[in-house]
Amino acid sequence: MITEVKTKADRKAFLDVARLIYQNDKVWICPLDIDIEAVFNPAKNNFHSHGKCTRWVLRNSDNRLIGRIAAFINDEKAYNYEQPTGGCGFFECIDDKAAAFKLFDTAREWLQQNGMKAMDGPINFGENDKFWGLLVEGFTVPSYGMNYNPLYYKAFFDEYGFKTEYQQITNHLEVYKPFPERFTKIAEWVSKKPGYEFKHLEADKIDQYASDFMEIYNDAWKSFENFVPINKATIMESFKQMKAIMDESLIWFAYVNGEPASFTLILPDANQMIKSLNGKLDLIGKLKFLYNKWRGVSRMRAIVMGTKEKYQKHGLESAMFIKLKEYVYPLNQYFELELSWVGDFNDKMLAIHEATGATFGKRHLTMRCIF
Repeated sequence: MITEVKTKADRKAFLDVARLIYQNDKVWICPLDIDIEAVFNPAKNNFHSHGKCTRWVLRNSDNRLIGRIAAFINDEKAYNYEQPTGGCGFFECIDDKAAAFKLFDTAREWLQQNGMKAMDGPINFGENDKFWGLLVEGFTVPSYGMNYNPLYYKAFFDEYGFKTEYQQITNHLEVYKPFPERFTKIAEWVSKKPGYEFKHLEADKIDQYASDFMEIYNDAWKSFENFVPINKATIMESFKQMKAIMDESLIWFAYVNGEPASFTLILPDANQMIKSLNGKLDLIGKLKFLYNKWRGVSRMRAIVMGTKEKYQKHGLESAMFIKLKEYVYPLNQYFELELSWVGDFNDKMLAIHEATGATFGKRHLTMRCIF
């Protein structure tokens, strides 16, 4: 029996499905319930102002939870493709093809009723920095926001008719391994150029940095197919969500003669802070979180990087990595930087990863099913 999520009990069931699927998986780390719920809350996710979504849970004949799925339509993006395209995500299911197909069918029928002719998945009803993509390689401990799933999900998507749209590549960088010599030379030269300025984020000036972020991001990505500009409300929403774990000195901006030119947004890996919480941020959960945060984490995650098109061959990214290392090295705390994720269509960013000496970490897929 499949049930649309409408009540408090339904919302709890939706969250509990994942805990049941991964109860014996020692690698999976439960995302915070409040972060999952925020996706479906119009007051906390401004994508509801230009789209809609819903979700379902699936039970077997014994009334036991066996799966879940969500479906959504982003009106700003749905009609940019050859056929109107919605999305499905937050898919979890026991190893049962019939159950998986029932979930896919339910999402598909809702999307068709709302004028869609295809669905991408597994994706998020929001920006693609979290809860996005099907993991197919690199089943190691995920950083926060990076999708993790059982190996058998791939067959469900393939057999239902999903085809890969693009691959999402995640690379890992050992913090205390020296950068390649050429990378270092370029970075040091750029960092000393007249008119070039590098600043880390300052929380009391968050409004200005959010404006700079938007200006850079929308210029950096404007030439990519089906790109939809990000708005300041979404950025401020994201910064607000990051506040609890943010380290200002890990988020860098580059300016050329005062003009915002490039940024690198890096966060401590929240998964190391929430691993023992099982998704619950109640009083005990908050105390555990604060203790884990105080104790410190050893991994960072590069959420997103961007450089205006006219500055993309100026080496600004290299210089920001050097600035980052100048802060991180003396701490003797962070030992790994996860560079996640970069689409296989983004040759320039993948080249930057390679130039740093980073090594392959994970591969996710964004897939599409045309009805």
